[in-house]
Amino acid sequence: MKKVLMPLVMVAVLALLPFVGVQYAGLSYMFGVIIPYTAGAVLLAGFLLRLVDWLRRPVPFRIPTTCGQEKSLEWIKYNRLESPARFWEAAARVLSEVFLFRSLFRNTKAELHKESNLAYGSHKWLWLGGLAFHWSLLIIVLRHSRFFFVMVPGFADVLDHADGFLDVTLPTFYITDALALAAITFLVFRRLNDAKMRLISLPTDYFPLFLLAAIVLVGVLMRYVVRLDIMPVKDQMLRLVNFSFDDPGEIGTLFYVHLFLVSVLAMYFPFSKLMHAGGIFLSPTRNLCNNSRQKRHVNPWNSDIKFRTYADYEDDYREKMKKANLPIEKQ
Repeated sequence: MKKVLMPLVMVAVLALLPFVGVQYAGLSYMFGVIIPYTAGAVLLAGFLLRLVDWLRRPVPFRIPTTCGQEKSLEWIKYNRLESPARFWEAAARVLSEVFLFRSLFRNTKAELHKESNLAYGSHKWLWLGGLAFHWSLLIIVLRHSRFFFVMVPGFADVLDHADGFLDVTLPTFYITDALALAAITFLVFRRLNDAKMRLISLPTDYFPLFLLAAIVLVGVLMRYVVRLDIMPVKDQMLRLVNFSFDDPGEIGTLFYVHLFLVSVLAMYFPFSKLMHAGGIFLSPTRNLCNNSRQKRHVNPWNSDIKFRTYADYEDDYREKMKKANLPIEKQ
């Protein structure tokens, strides 16, 4: 349980820092201006450095993961997504992974039954949980774009109305708030419930889940319980977007907790497993065409090989070959 309690305590301490700092020490400028700018710089620099590092890695050969018929003869139908032969097919494969988690949809579960019978079955819960988790967070982030523009973008309004179409509370209840918390809870208990998952899970697997859960919970508290005034929040976000270093106005303490946790997530992002968000586009097992039968791929980093012919070999060992009564081509 240490692997679970340690990241949980870390997130709780991180949430307390801005609460105590703003409420009792008056550090609103640090948590409202300095730390967000620092987090943005770290996120941008770290993200770019990781991408540049990956782009510099040599990938001379085709190494895509395939599970379908490769393109060969014209009369043999090949699988365009599982074994792409063209760029647009490989691009469609990557995008289907990004938006639909296509390979995770085929996830199977193995169970050992009585008399040592191993049974395999479809296991779609992880696919559903991952899909709900990522799509909910994406919609929440896009909805928050209204705080960064003077005029609310049209897509933000569309998402706002679609997300709150139930209209069962005042203020409007957003479906993605509940979905995000439910998906995070599922992903945490999935690791705790399975002995194999508990064994291979690390504190770094739980920390981002707890951090995201804390961010969503604080956001829910601000919207449905404490009810902060939105205008000072938007004013401060517009100042940050316009690189203003003015002192933030009077905003509730929970806002600084929310902003600080988001800043921590931004600084943690480039140096964690969360970078799979950028790495999926650079993964050679996903973004390469499987066209080894159509095109020969030569490693450009290989050093030139000096080939030794039989004539050269015979020139070096002719006398010894004669003494051994071996046939020679050149007398």
